[in-house]
Amino acid sequence: MIGQHPNEMRTPMRRVRGLGPAHTGTGHFWHQRVTSAAGVLLSIALIVIAIALLGRSHAAAVQILASPLVAILMLLFIVNSAYHMWIGMQEIILDYVHEDKAKLFSLLANTFFCFAVAFASAFAILKLSFGV
Repeated sequence: MIGQHPNEMRTPMRRVRGLGPAHTGTGHFWHQRVTSAAGVLLSIALIVIAIALLGRSHAAAVQILASPLVAILMLLFIVNSAYHMWIGMQEIILDYVHEDKAKLFSLLANTFFCFAVAFASAFAILKLSFGV
């Protein structure tokens, strides 16, 4: 057949549906869109919090940031942003890095960086929130 790899064993219906070997492309697409929409709402909340902190003393700012609602909103923002960043960079790496070793190293570095940023940020918020 024209345009078909000689070792390809997919049926014509399988090729039409576009189900490749991973079967997860749509899931990543939707996760990226949902985290993007959540990021917009959480960013608005973060901007409101930042505006509320303007002109406050250090003690007043710590008191506002240590409140449970603000801490939860900031933690949600961090988790959402880190996950969104991880998915986005993973897609870029899979699309544009073609050498297997470089791809593996890049995926590992991406995962490590995203988790390190998320954990460090969450630690700072929890430390501020619990006053430790």
